[in-house]
Amino acid sequence: MACPRPLSQCDPTSLPPGPPAGRRPLPLSRRRREMSSSKEQRSAVFVILFALITILILYSSNSANEVFHYGSLRGRTRRPVNLKAWSISDGYVPILGNKTLPSRCHQCVIVTSSSHLLGTKLGPEIERAECTIRMNDAPTTGYSADVGNKTTFRVVAHSSVFRVLRRPQEFVNRTPETAFIFWGPPNKMQKPQGSLVRVIQRAGLVFPNMEAYAVSPGRMRQFDDLFRGETGKDREKSHSWLSTGWFTMVIAVELCDHVHVYGMVPPDYCR
Repeated sequence: MACPRPLSQCDPTSLPPGPPAGRRPLPLSRRRREMSSSKEQRSAVFVILFALITILILYSSNSANEVFHYGSLRGRTRRPVNLKAWSISDGYVPILGNKTLPSRCHQCVIVTSSSHLLGTKLGPEIERAECTIRMNDAPTTGYSADVGNKTTFRVVAHSSVFRVLRRPQEFVNRTPETAFIFWGPPNKMQKPQGSLVRVIQRAGLVFPNMEAYAVSPGRMRQFDDLFRGETGKDREKSHSWLSTGWFTMVIAVELCDHVHVYGMVPPDYCR
């Protein structure tokens, strides 16, 4: 039978070669899987190369010129602040009268507001201390066997003023020798129109022997600088207030030659 097309198109030798004998073409799904696997391998190689190049660049940059100058900090220790050089009269403003905060003590104890002291029978030992420092509205009535009664200084946060003054028999009359040190925002503690200052002054009219002082604005700035130097954190930028424990510790180091702390657990207590 004659080929209806040109001879060149009917010549078997001019047709494209088929698959080799004995081999079948790969299914489409398999070819796609192989192509996908090849792309994943190339991507993995690219990621590894990129990571290696980045590490090399960072290492070279830090070795030549450290952005944050960490190298200059190596082997350098920060000199501790001499709190004894701080002026007591400038740091604590009298709220009642014109008295000055009592002079420094040789040996002080800080009695924390911790339940760890219950059952310890450390009251007599605490009573023998030259100066005793307590915090906020931590009571002694009913707990004197464990925490004693003597209170030379009581450091009170602005948030605890009302809790302390509502119980004068516990915190004022029971220990009339106590000097109260109040700390808080300057607009509450230092300005004459500050509401807390007026409350404390009214309490002083009822209890004329009461001694009360407010941490001065200058001393508050020193506390902030000390905190930033010790921790690297800025209190004002974080919009937070330091704890009463922080103020008490710093005040104790400032006023006392030797400090012993009762009721504070070690750093690994909860581990």
